[in-house]
Amino acid sequence: MIGSKTSGRFRRILVGYDGSQESEKAFQVGLSIANTLDSRLEILAVIQPGEPAASVSPHDGLERSRKHYELALRKIVEAANEHGGNVEASIVIGHPADEIIKRAEQSRSDLVIVGHRGTSQFKNLNMGSVSEHVLAHAPCPVLVTR
Repeated sequence: MIGSKTSGRFRRILVGYDGSQESEKAFQVGLSIANTLDSRLEILAVIQPGEPAASVSPHDGLERSRKHYELALRKIVEAANEHGGNVEASIVIGHPADEIIKRAEQSRSDLVIVGHRGTSQFKNLNMGSVSEHVLAHAPCPVLVTR
């Protein structure tokens, strides 16, 4: 049926999330689209392993990051689902752009949404490089929010 919520092209929406204001905007846009089209929304947080500090083991740093994202994502998912959303979240370890693309392929996402710029612990990393890489290599349309 034309115009039906279930006939929408974007049935599976993936949002890359890093806790930045830009990724918060991406999430809000994704949630709005998902609610309008009655779509499933997945939030993906990617922990990028960094160079270990002298006093912290790499495992401790990853574990601290995982706990941080788990708490943040739990709050977001609960709030969205209380308002009728169909939202899931997951956390993976790797390079953000590669992991977002891989998840989009695995989950057969119809749309990927990322913020224009995010956060990184590496000061010399071009913050827009993740969105640019996802835009160039994703297997589906990509919406970049500002």
